[in-house]
Amino acid sequence: MDFKALPLPELLDRLEAFHASQAPCWPVDPYEFLVWWHCGYPASDERCARGWQALTSQIGIQPAKLLAASQAKLAVALKAGGMVPEIRALRLQQIAQRVVQEFDGDLSSLFTGRISAVRTALKRFPGISDPGADRILLFAGVVPIAAVPSNCPHVPVRMIHGLEHENYSATYREAQGLIEDEVPEQIHARQRAYLLLKVHGQTICKSKPRCDECPVSASCAYERGRLPQGGNLQRRAAGTDSTQK
Repeated sequence: MDFKALPLPELLDRLEAFHASQAPCWPVDPYEFLVWWHCGYPASDERCARGWQALTSQIGIQPAKLLAASQAKLAVALKAGGMVPEIRALRLQQIAQRVVQEFDGDLSSLFTGRISAVRTALKRFPGISDPGADRILLFAGVVPIAAVPSNCPHVPVRMIHGLEHENYSATYREAQGLIEDEVPEQIHARQRAYLLLKVHGQTICKSKPRCDECPVSASCAYERGRLPQGGNLQRRAAGTDSTQK
């Protein structure tokens, strides 16, 4: 009998029972997130948090304070967040300068137009592409967009379809489509989905997944395909996209 994965909402319920309810560990204010994102490199929640703490205590995050500080002083604070603090210092001053020059020091005016225009404007900031723009829009409560964790788009694709694409953009689009189709178009529901998929991808469903510890392995198409009796499923999934081997 063909395997049929559980609906995504049921999978999310099981993830929440395993990981507990999640909350964002980053600032949800759009401007503050842009600053936080450059506080660590390679970007991670832990590195960004360390850099953010040092930056806020030593200098501050307001545009005027970032622009008044020397790049050397900014780099000293940002060193707590990891590599290339000098480049990240430059990026923060570029962000602050744009906010002052284009938005009169208040980024809230950016969110008054069409969502497509807002996304385009967000992607003009350093380090922000589609996943980052979607994340900002969702957690700022602007629109219930189907945001997907940038480093974990494979998680819903694996659970539902069995095998992610080799092409990152294709995997991201498929994950976004699954959320759009199955998670209610509500800000809280889609924030919850984002956070649960993120924590699961970072702790269990990694590039080398720990399927033996996974709370949804019995209902996961990827795990089913790893088993000897499920081999055909994995091959069928691979055959659906020309970018896969």
